[in-house]
Amino acid sequence: MLKLGVIGYGGRIQGMVNIIESLRAGAQLVAITDVRNDEIRRQMRARGRNPDDIAFFTEADEMLDQMALDGALVGTRCSLHSAMAQKVLRRNLPLFLEKPVATTMTDLLALKQAGEDSAGRVVVSFPLRVTPLAQLAKQIIDSGQIGTVEHVQAYNNVPYGGVYYHYWYRDESETGGLWLQKATHDFDYINYLLGIQPRWISAMMSKQVFKGDHPAGLACKDCPEERVCPESPYTLWLAGEINSPDNPPWEPYLCSFAVDTGNEDSGSALIEYETGMHVSYSQNFFARRGAATRGATLLGYRGALQFDWYTDEVKVHMHHTPRVETHRVDSKALSHGGGDTALAQSFIDVMRGASESVAPLEAGLLSVLMCLKAKQSAQTRSFQAVAWD
Repeated sequence: MLKLGVIGYGGRIQGMVNIIESLRAGAQLVAITDVRNDEIRRQMRARGRNPDDIAFFTEADEMLDQMALDGALVGTRCSLHSAMAQKVLRRNLPLFLEKPVATTMTDLLALKQAGEDSAGRVVVSFPLRVTPLAQLAKQIIDSGQIGTVEHVQAYNNVPYGGVYYHYWYRDESETGGLWLQKATHDFDYINYLLGIQPRWISAMMSKQVFKGDHPAGLACKDCPEERVCPESPYTLWLAGEINSPDNPPWEPYLCSFAVDTGNEDSGSALIEYETGMHVSYSQNFFARRGAATRGATLLGYRGALQFDWYTDEVKVHMHHTPRVETHRVDSKALSHGGGDTALAQSFIDVMRGASESVAPLEAGLLSVLMCLKAKQSAQTRSFQAVAWD
């Protein structure tokens, strides 16, 4: 049996553990480190799982020292990802690490050094790169069908952007901002598809919508505008976007037009790569419904490849012949478009020593470096080198 330990048993890691265990590879959760252990026990019993089979800890070091684990998963809030990952790496254990792998340059550099010093292999939670959609795009690009990719236009219009203003995600000291929350995925899949190194980045970000003068900490349920505000749970319930008009019992909806909402609500970056080609990327958090889109157009001289996770399609437009190829992928019902299952299988293989990670630590480090440099560029209105020195 492969014995799993979790540090930070949040919803995302719970989902990954469920997938890992469902693959029938003999992997089983045996230990949890969290500050909410009583609550976790109650939730497990309510869902039909016996918590008595699991050892609970409040300190990661105690779990890692006392339990003979085959692998550890880190799913704490973002600001602790690097510190907890370093603890695992010091034990040379296989590690599944939630993104972003760090939220500050200090934490990023410390994690980079820990990775270099460790024999433990890492699977970073980058599901997009291993979805069937991205794998198909990679296969077509690598075949040379469209020629060498010489320009990329990438985009992410997030239809559920309210989550970054209603909940704890609004606390930038925890998240590091929305480059690290969203663009970290997109920068990674772009790097993966291109297979070349970024060298320079320039970015802008703005906060035009989710701002206002409502009091800090105001909950929607206490707001006199609850019945008319387009972001309140009541209005979202009427629109069929959530299942209940009541605030979720685990965390209240907070006003997304208050003085303390935090986070930019759109951002754009230009990235130059080592060959001289460049990528334009834009993300937006107030798009809704049919405006949702996440994908890219990659252009070579011979053709252009377009894909979008919301349509589950890859299109190849040939430039010199009147031909368009459309490939449809049936992955919408799968967790993260099928990427989570691929990550789970990779982590099992890494724990067994059967193969290398499909999303190694180096990819996570580079993505965060790009995000931090993009944020710095936007704040200082300057080009930033994507470099470690």
